[in-house]
Amino acid sequence: MMQWLNQCLDGVVQGINIWDVIVIIAYFIGIILLGIRYGKSSTVQSYFLAGRSMTWWVIGLSLFASSISSSTLIGQAGAAYCTGLAVFNYNLVSVAVMVFFAAFFLPFYIKMGIYTMPEFLGRRFDAKSRYYFSAITIFVNIFLDAAGSLYAAALVMKLVFPEANLLVLSAIFAVLVAAYTIPGGLSAVVRVDMIQGIILLVGSVIITVAAARNGGLEHIQQLMADPNSLMLSLVRPMNDPTVPWLGMIVGIPILGFFFWGNNQMLVQRCLTAKNVDEGRKGVLLVGVLTLFTLFVIHIPGIMAQVIFPNLEKGDMVYPKLLIGMLPHALIGFLLATLVAALTSALSGLLNAVATLFTMDFYVKARPASTPKQLVWVGRVSSMIVLLIAIFWVPMIARFTSLVMYYQEMLSLVAPPIVATFILGVFWKRANATGAFAGLMGGLALGIAAILFKIFGVGSLFGNLHFLLTVPIYFGVSAAIIVVVSLATKAPEPEKISGSTWTCENLKTELAEQRSQPLLKSFLFWSIVLLVLCVAQLIWFW
Repeated sequence: MMQWLNQCLDGVVQGINIWDVIVIIAYFIGIILLGIRYGKSSTVQSYFLAGRSMTWWVIGLSLFASSISSSTLIGQAGAAYCTGLAVFNYNLVSVAVMVFFAAFFLPFYIKMGIYTMPEFLGRRFDAKSRYYFSAITIFVNIFLDAAGSLYAAALVMKLVFPEANLLVLSAIFAVLVAAYTIPGGLSAVVRVDMIQGIILLVGSVIITVAAARNGGLEHIQQLMADPNSLMLSLVRPMNDPTVPWLGMIVGIPILGFFFWGNNQMLVQRCLTAKNVDEGRKGVLLVGVLTLFTLFVIHIPGIMAQVIFPNLEKGDMVYPKLLIGMLPHALIGFLLATLVAALTSALSGLLNAVATLFTMDFYVKARPASTPKQLVWVGRVSSMIVLLIAIFWVPMIARFTSLVMYYQEMLSLVAPPIVATFILGVFWKRANATGAFAGLMGGLALGIAAILFKIFGVGSLFGNLHFLLTVPIYFGVSAAIIVVVSLATKAPEPEKISGSTWTCENLKTELAEQRSQPLLKSFLFWSIVLLVLCVAQLIWFW
């Protein structure tokens, strides 16, 4: 047996040995068995929403494991290696967005008992907006999130098996994730993610300490002492290619809201909460953990500048840190954890897409379907998504970096949807005709931008940074919604009842928060979290 395994390791990169591979295999077997154990879902609510029974700490850890996707763990660590801490602004600003989402949107989602984000648009506006958003979400989940997660996981394992084909590695990881996600649904996904979230935190701390002891700490101290260096600066000049300061203010909040407030994969975990309070506290927990990523993902990326000064591709920095500094067996364990973190995002995506297709399309076409049939349809749709994502993986390799691929694509599709949700919740006069017109107008603008690039005409907005184009897409869509809504009939009272904010909602909410003990108050912990955000921004200004 050992001889066979050694033969399998022929050509394996230096730094990996047989025990690392054994640990990797054992880890994934354990994760699959754990997922199967908790994944006996036969009802619609248990398969798609884990029975709406989760507590805040389970939700928070699951959200963290899923949010540490390919664009964060691989892409942002690589971007920090190349350009410094500016990329952390996506996380920092998003924490403030999380508080906004938990305060104003999550209560509606949970109290309305919805399964999907498009379902909310359907109730607030009409079926056209629901179906469009559902289709766009499925597209984003497949071609950005699912394919990106498979690509990143395969990229990591190419360090172990450099001769292996990227497509083959992607297919292997797809099978591993499918083994527990497709049979078990969200009940299995959430519990597996919770375990992986804990392991990921521990592993990230170990890598950070190792990087600091191998010259990384001295490098950080030198950068802090250099007044001309921008490596540790969050606020960058307007000509900065990574995150210009204005883009941090007007662009990232819109993308952040789409990721945290409209993303079926993440919001679906909040919908598993026992009640609104549990869901909100889960969001606050992931906010704290997200701030922590500055020290265990982004700063180690900068430390690697002196440990691995000549990396050809920044996306490889985090796995290189892992392989280059740790003892055997621990390397295998943390490599498995790293890949598992990437694939845990994929597991959530599979369940999210299954939920969207089943609840937004199939149920409408076949309203008499039994719960057993709906669960079966969800499983089949998950398998189809995996197949499409696998074959899209080679296309991602053509982009300069994973984080640029993700953010630029997202900047085209997210703003119109965010504008529709914001106006839908905070402006009663917004109607179905205006919402759909705004979505179509934003889509047309996005398609025009893509065609400009495809046919080599250039950018639709010249040399403007893509973060600065985000508010343009948002503003155009919002303006269309306002103008068309005012020019057409006002929405019926049942369309705005229970789905829009009023002064009475605000008064009731504040009264409830004041009546709670300070340490149990969502409002108090939200303020604490926002203060931590400001403190981090000032410290690394």
